[in-house]
Amino acid sequence: MGMTNNTLNKQDTQKKILIATIISFAFFIGYDFLYLQPQQQKIEQEKKEQLAKEQASKTIEANGTTAPMVANTVETTLTNNQDANAAPVVQINDSNEIISTIKTKTTKIEIDSLGRIAQITLTTNRYQDEEHQAIKLFTPTQLRPLEVRFMDVALNNEAFKVKVEASSKELDASNGAVKLTLTQKLQTTTLTKNLTIYPDGNYDLDVATTTKQNYFITPGFRPNVLVDAYADHGALLIKNDGTLNIVEDEDLDKNSDFVGIHAVSAFDRYYATVLYNFDKNLQVTLMNDNTSSPQAFIHVMNSANLHGYVGPKEYKTLEALDTRLTGVIEYGWFTFIAKPMFAMLEYIYSYVGNWGWTIVILTILVKLILLPLSHKGMVSMNRLKELAPKIKAIQEKYSDDKQKASMHMMELYKKEGANPMGGCLPIILQIPVFFAIYRVLINAIELKGSGWILWIDDLSVMDPYFILPILMGATMYIQQKITPMQVQDEMQAKIFQWLPVVFTVFFLWFPAGLTLYWFINNLVTVSQQYYVNKLFQKEKALRHEEHLAAKHHTKEK
Repeated sequence: MGMTNNTLNKQDTQKKILIATIISFAFFIGYDFLYLQPQQQKIEQEKKEQLAKEQASKTIEANGTTAPMVANTVETTLTNNQDANAAPVVQINDSNEIISTIKTKTTKIEIDSLGRIAQITLTTNRYQDEEHQAIKLFTPTQLRPLEVRFMDVALNNEAFKVKVEASSKELDASNGAVKLTLTQKLQTTTLTKNLTIYPDGNYDLDVATTTKQNYFITPGFRPNVLVDAYADHGALLIKNDGTLNIVEDEDLDKNSDFVGIHAVSAFDRYYATVLYNFDKNLQVTLMNDNTSSPQAFIHVMNSANLHGYVGPKEYKTLEALDTRLTGVIEYGWFTFIAKPMFAMLEYIYSYVGNWGWTIVILTILVKLILLPLSHKGMVSMNRLKELAPKIKAIQEKYSDDKQKASMHMMELYKKEGANPMGGCLPIILQIPVFFAIYRVLINAIELKGSGWILWIDDLSVMDPYFILPILMGATMYIQQKITPMQVQDEMQAKIFQWLPVVFTVFFLWFPAGLTLYWFINNLVTVSQQYYVNKLFQKEKALRHEEHLAAKHHTKEK
């Protein structure tokens, strides 16, 4: 009896899981449309306001009025709940003069009078905003890379009032490494930062004080270019065992200390600032700011040797610096699938040379890998559809005895070789693959500025003419029409009918690269489903002919 009950349970479970899966996808996309996109618009508005303030400050300086120096506005405090081992909290009016500018192959680096990286401007045409202006990674009020804070509050107050001196006002690292020395002479010690800056924008840093001092140096707050809810953003620590510790913005309730750290990164969707040394264990404190977002500080006693990078999270760039740095590109729960998926993308791109066609080829390859699984699912759904009249007849005949009904249904499934769960399981198993590809395409800055065909000139943003979302919706509709499914509940049937429309509306604002993946995936699925349906039609016709022949042979006897 247990087996017969299991048959009914499996059938009910199949329907429930399938419906739950579809609704989950709809919820996921609805969440993006109703919540994430309004949040993104709010962030973009705040960013524009910050940029306007920065422009106003520059205008004042250009008119001959010097913006107030940090030296006149710094205030260092120790809050009541602050760990005594943490960096002092500093509140400053961040309007500092630029004392040195370094040009690299892809960036312009500006150093301010506190010895910090005040701004990184991406100078290649690939990295431009919606107004076709060069992208700047930092906003005026955020914590900057290479800022130093002394444990001694009095010394720290002095350090934020004394101007740093630079060995060179302008340097060109476009064709080779250049050296820059930043010196800050304080009453009881002299702080020196020796920088070696390379053409790719990465640098080596030796920082030291002439007397024994405990202090902190930071990679800065994350770049504030593309902070949206599509991807994670915050602070990332690479531990000495290779594992990651990620603290997202607005998730840090109190200061947290870490030891055995090899790399510290602050990142948004596409860009990151990193300080690292894989030969030494670093001690790091994450301090929460006024929005409970993480600010990372590396502990230093007297001196430290570090390596740094600020810029796009390009896989090849990070890999060239150190393979372990590729951990800065993080894909969430499905990283174990997403990383090899991206490696495959990179490999295909090395031959194809176009990210759009790379996505097309990857999608087809993934479908081929999953072909046996999906084929079994399609075959199972066709068999269930074919058996639907017989199943219905059994249910009606034994409507008062569910145990007998389930027993006869189980016998029918065994006789016909059908599996009640066969159509649902392949769909469930493909969900991790979809989300892994989703995370890859969302986080891959390689797609930025990369076109495909005709109207698609940037796969990292939405299709400007909505052609791909409409094609995606059309293929989803066709797929729904030719896929044999038995949804007897009227409400469930209505949900299925409207899904292509709902998905199309939501995908209007999705990055073109992701929409392209979904469209090609649907196109291949439609082709595969059409082929399986044709096979079943031929098989059904053959069985009908055999039945007629057998009937005719019986009559002759």
